[in-house]
Formats: sequence, structure tokens, C-alpha cells
Amino acid sequence: MGKKKKGEQQESSKVRIPQEGEILGIVEMFVGGDKMRVICDDGEERLCRIPGRLRKRVWIRVGDLILVRPWKYQKGRGDVIHVYTRTQANWLKKNGHIKNLEIYYLF
Repeated sequence: MGKKKKGEQQESSKVRIPQEGEILGIVEMFVGGDKMRVICDDGEERLCRIPGRLRKRVWIRVGDLILVRPWKYQKGRGDVIHVYTRTQANWLKKNGHIKNLEIYYLF
């Protein structure tokens, strides 16, 4: 393991980039319990749920950038996979991973 040089950023190794079958989204509002309405990068609005493994480990607020895995058997629904911090969201925008969400998300 080499030493970190002054000014070198290792943020790119920490940011989870969307893989195939995953979409970026912004939390629009909470519906109740562990469900929320999310505006996704493909232009569709989905009702997403927070799975049990993330339920009490991460805190999600309205306006947060999240990673969603849409359900294959039911359109308009999905699961939250990952929650991005503000710094990670800025990195994704700077590197061109966010396409259609810029109008909803203020960086």
C-alpha cells in the first residue's frame, strides 16, 4: 500500500457507481413505515422500500440521492440499495453519472 500524496483524492474508490439493473433516484416524500416515493433517473416515479438490513443502519431524508433496484415483477416499485452522502453525490455529478436528476437535486 502506497502513501497518499498531498491533494490526491481517493473518493472515487468509495463511491458506489450504479451497475446494470440499478438506477439513481431522489427521495420525493415518505409514504409511511419503510416506504418512500422516489423520482428515478429514467423519468419514472417509484414506490421504494427500505430493506431490513438498511432500516436502522442508514438515515434517509427527503432530497437524498439513493440507489434503487427496480422490481422485475412489478412496475413502479423498487428497493433502496445505497444512500449517497452530499460529497458522493457531487462526485457522481462531476463525473457524469447523474443524467436527468439535476433538475430535482440541488447540488
